[in-house]
Amino acid sequence: MSIGAILASAAAIFIGTGYITLDTAFSWTQTFVGSLNSPYRNIGLYVLYQLFPLICLVLFFILETILVLRVLGERKPMLYLFAAAVLFALGQIFEYTISPYICSGTSSKIDGTLFESLFTLMSVGTIWVFWSSITEDDWPMPTTGGTYT
Repeated sequence: MSIGAILASAAAIFIGTGYITLDTAFSWTQTFVGSLNSPYRNIGLYVLYQLFPLICLVLFFILETILVLRVLGERKPMLYLFAAAVLFALGQIFEYTISPYICSGTSSKIDGTLFESLFTLMSVGTIWVFWSSITEDDWPMPTTGGTYT
């Protein structure tokens, strides 16, 4: 049931974003014509591609905070969650703010995407450490001979 809901919502976002993107690029309808003129803004695409994932991340942070503080009564895992949020924010700062300076300073050899990817990867790793700290780790460990039975 939950996997079906995840797949259905992912398909809805994919189809919606794909339609707006293709309609913007090929002008199939007159709905997104304004985005082809200066200043090249498309509010629908911005909401589906940038704003919706940000809202989902904030919602995840809030729900995990409630889970850890109220339900589990723990405080240490919040350090991991906060560190993941800071690492993700640093990645976004590199992507949207520092990237032009890196790009012009290196004659367009690299840009902020390199550092954004690195910080996002570290954020995902920190989320894994956070998840591992709030769950019971019952990994199968070999007792003798190095094989699992």
